[in-house]
Amino acid sequence: MTMTDPVFEGVYGTYTIDATDRREVLGYRLALTAAALGQAGLLVQWRQLGPELVWPWMVLMAVGLGLALRWIHIYLVPLHRALQLFWLLGCAGALVLAARSGPGAMVTAVASQPLWILAIGPFFAALAGVGFKEFFCFRRPEAIGVTLLLPIALLGHLVGLLDGRLTTSLLALESGLLLVLCLRKFPMPAAADVGDKSVFAYLQAQGSGAEGATP
Repeated sequence: MTMTDPVFEGVYGTYTIDATDRREVLGYRLALTAAALGQAGLLVQWRQLGPELVWPWMVLMAVGLGLALRWIHIYLVPLHRALQLFWLLGCAGALVLAARSGPGAMVTAVASQPLWILAIGPFFAALAGVGFKEFFCFRRPEAIGVTLLLPIALLGHLVGLLDGRLTTSLLALESGLLLVLCLRKFPMPAAADVGDKSVFAYLQAQGSGAEGATP
């Protein structure tokens, strides 16, 4: 703690937001923004140039979301670990897809064979989980849009209720909302993303599997 670290009154006592907290929050925001830019870049390039060279955007999405899940603040370890497991399973599914179809044909394979959504779907479940966390904490409408539109688009395409054009349109809308969500986070104080650290300390002392505070 330094003289400039702000002190807050939490539910179970006072706590400070220190330099480590601020670095983690900035890392989370930058990483989530990278994932959002990766998704937006993929969709734009797919529409404008075709699906052949979109795999670098997928890598950016994967790395961005993975780092965001490293630095996200969530009370309970099981919930945090579940999102990280979804991310890992989705990345593994994407690697299998790349091996089967080739990196340049991954998007085409998913579009023509919707069952591949089962392989990569956990990745997007993790992203939707981040959206739900953001909505739960801050009640941002763009966050609930991310949470709902991702499963609607992917599951709708999987079961044949949505054609490729409508699926892409929903994903484009979700991608735009995710970018808005990320950009709106940067002006917020770090304490907003860290949450009440006294609650974390209390849960940790109780041995209830707490890991980090969520607003």
